[in-house]
Amino acid sequence: MKFPIYLHQAQSGTFSGFVPDITGCYFAGDTIDDAIIDAQNAIDAHLDYTTEKGMSVPEATDIATHLDDENCQGGIWAYVEIDISKYDGKAVKLNITLPQNLLSKIDSYVHAHQQFRSRSGFLAELARRELQKNIQHQR
Repeated sequence: MKFPIYLHQAQSGTFSGFVPDITGCYFAGDTIDDAIIDAQNAIDAHLDYTTEKGMSVPEATDIATHLDDENCQGGIWAYVEIDISKYDGKAVKLNITLPQNLLSKIDSYVHAHQQFRSRSGFLAELARRELQKNIQHQR
C-alpha cells in the first residue's frame, strides 16, 4: 500500500511532516531522504501498534484527497510504500479445495508475477483487495 506523506522544510534546512491518512503519525529528518526513511519507520510503528490493539490498517488515499487540507499547503508530497501483509497477524494453515484448472492458472500467474511469492500470497492479496473494496463501499 502506498501512503502519501506531506513534508515541509524548516528554516534550518531539516524536514518534518505527517501522514494524512494516519492520525498522529509524524516524522522528521535532517535531509528529505532521512525524513522519508523516518516516515516509513513511523508508519510501521503505528501500524504495529494499531493491529496489536485489534484495529484495522487505515486505508491509504491518493494525494489529491488532501490537496485542499489547510495543513497540507506550501510543502511537498511523496509516497511511502508499506507491505501491509505483515500486519495481518500470524499465518494459519488451512486446507481448501479449488478446481485443478483454476489452480494451474493461479500457479502460472504467480510464477510470472513474483511479487506474490506464493499461491497463498496471491490468494491473500486478492482477499485483501476485495475486503478493502467492501470497506470503501460501506462508507
